This record gives sequence, C-alpha cells and structure tokens, in this order.
Amino acid sequence: MKIISWNMAHKHQPWRCLLDMDIDLALLQEACNPPPDVSERVQGNLAIEINPGPWETMIVEGRPKYRTAIVKLSNRIKVEWIEAKPLATAKYRDLVVSWPGTLAAALVTPPSGEPMIAVSMYAQWVRTSVWASANFIVSDGSAHRVVSDVSTLIANANKHRILAAGDMNILRGHGEHGDPYWAARYQTVFDRMAVMGLPCIGPEYPNGRQAEPWPDELPRDSRNVPTYHSVKQRPETATRQLDYVFASQGLAKSLRVQALNAVEKWGPSDHCRHAMFEPERGSIMPSTGSAAARCASGSILRTTGNGCGGGGWWSRGGSNSRPSHCERDALPAELRPHAPARNIVAAGTPFK
Repeated sequence: MKIISWNMAHKHQPWRCLLDMDIDLALLQEACNPPPDVSERVQGNLAIEINPGPWETMIVEGRPKYRTAIVKLSNRIKVEWIEAKPLATAKYRDLVVSWPGTLAAALVTPPSGEPMIAVSMYAQWVRTSVWASANFIVSDGSAHRVVSDVSTLIANANKHRILAAGDMNILRGHGEHGDPYWAARYQTVFDRMAVMGLPCIGPEYPNGRQAEPWPDELPRDSRNVPTYHSVKQRPETATRQLDYVFASQGLAKSLRVQALNAVEKWGPSDHCRHAMFEPERGSIMPSTGSAAARCASGSILRTTGNGCGGGGWWSRGGSNSRPSHCERDALPAELRPHAPARNIVAAGTPFK
C-alpha cells in the first residue's frame, strides 16, 4: 500500500498532481474544493473516493475554505469513512473533533494484512490572548487539540493500528532560533503521541534531504529534513520541518517514510509530500542520483511535465499563488531571527 501526506496550500494544481500519482491513499491538509476538471475525473473513476464534508475549517478568526481530507485513489484498498463530529453535535462514542476541518479519519483495509485507521491532522495557528505578554501566533495548543481528538481512537497504547500524519506546524528537537522554551513546549506534543503508542517515525534523514547550509537554530545531530518553505524561500533553501508521521508500533516497524523534498520532487505547494509504504512491496528512490538509479525500483516513474515536481514518485504520467502561510514566523519580541527565516509578525500586526 502506497500512501502520501501533503499540505496542498489550498491550491488547485496539487489536486491534478495527486490524480497523476500511482498511490492508494492520500492524507491531505489545507485541501480546497477540487477544481471542475478534477471533479470530473473523480466522478468518472469509481476507484477514487473523497471523504465527505464541507470544504472549510472552523478557527477562531473565520472559516477558511480548506480542510483536512482523505482520498482513496485505487481499487487495491477499501475504506470506511469515520465521521469526525464537532463538540456541539457529537453523541456518545462519536469521534469528536475540537475544530472541524483539522482532522479526518478512515478505516483502511489494505490488499493483505489487517485494517488500520488512517488520520490526517492539521494544527492551526492562533494568536496569543490579550492577557499574554506578547502578541504573536502559536500552534502547539492547536496541535494538542488534535492529539486530544486522536486520543479518543485509543483505549490501550499497545492495541491499535493507527497511522496519523500531517502538518503540525511545530518544530522537533529545537525551538525557533534555538529557544529552549519553545523546544520544550513543542516536545510535549511528541511526548503525548508517544505515550499513546504513536511515536513519530519521520520523515527524517537519510529518507529526505537535509537543509544546506545548515541552519543556526538546528542542533548538529538533528535528523530533521525541511518540509516547508516560506514565501521568502524556495524548495532548495527550505530550512524547517513542520510535517510529521506517527504510527502504532506494529505499523512503524513495517513502514518507510520518505520526504519528497528534493528540489525536482517538491511539487506545487509550500510543503513537500511525504511517502509512506512497505519497503518490500513499494519502492524507495534516492533523493539524488542518476535517472537510471531513480527508475531501478520498477514503479511508474515518468516525468509528467505538469508542474508536479517530476514524476519520480509513483507517477501515472497523466494529465495561483496564495498569501504567506499564516506569516508563521511570529516570535516573542526579544528574539531576533537568523536568516533565512519565516516572516516576522510584529506585536499588534493584524492576523491574516
């Protein structure tokens, strides 16, 4: 079974790329309503299904027209949608979501083996309250809300089969510009997932390209791989990892997680894709090397020429920029960013 996780930046082109990939399942974040040409292809293909729900996310400051989504893309698997109910309407033993649009779930049955629950997660940015000492945006609280929602799928840390992936909008193993306070806050998210039996399994080096030159804020022994680039960066200058994959112990032992963050494979979003598969059944290509080496695995690897970051990953060979990603470099006033960095949101700047 071949799976990807991808923040699509609420753009249309990633949908077209998605349908051109030879994959079984997609866990999406910031997915907008598919454009008409994609909808037509979906309706004409009985193998493709998208989990139902409104194309919006409920947040403090509005309802942007995107959401988490799960897409079945082949007949090799079966899916049963798990509806996430908002707190106001949830009933006994429903899957409850704190903020609708930030979590999607499905029971997935692979071609062989046991079923598993797949979860797409998204941690929204929110502003600190008027009572805080500074006015900036944070995301670890939203990540904890998503973790709390996932926790209702778990009754025992050793008795589940769950794969959860997405854009958590937090750093791993360090804080912005080396700040230990933020490093400690972010770590609590990973610790909670691990306690529930969902350790973070990547992506991490060597299954992904590391930042070059090495960022000042990143510990020298870090295996982080950049998965996001700001509006001032490009894929080749990306420095920060914001996207992660978590899995039950049994799944973790059988899955390989690869960040498709090489420049030629990045794709039309500010986030790169993450591939998850069983090495003995799927294929993994090096992030660098000759075309012959990249094609040696036997997957369908034609470059499509459609702006999808090359065809090197499970490409079928088929077939608008946006504002900064929430201006995510908001920091306490006393911290000075190193370059390259995310765009600063000064205290008092309106949230966009």
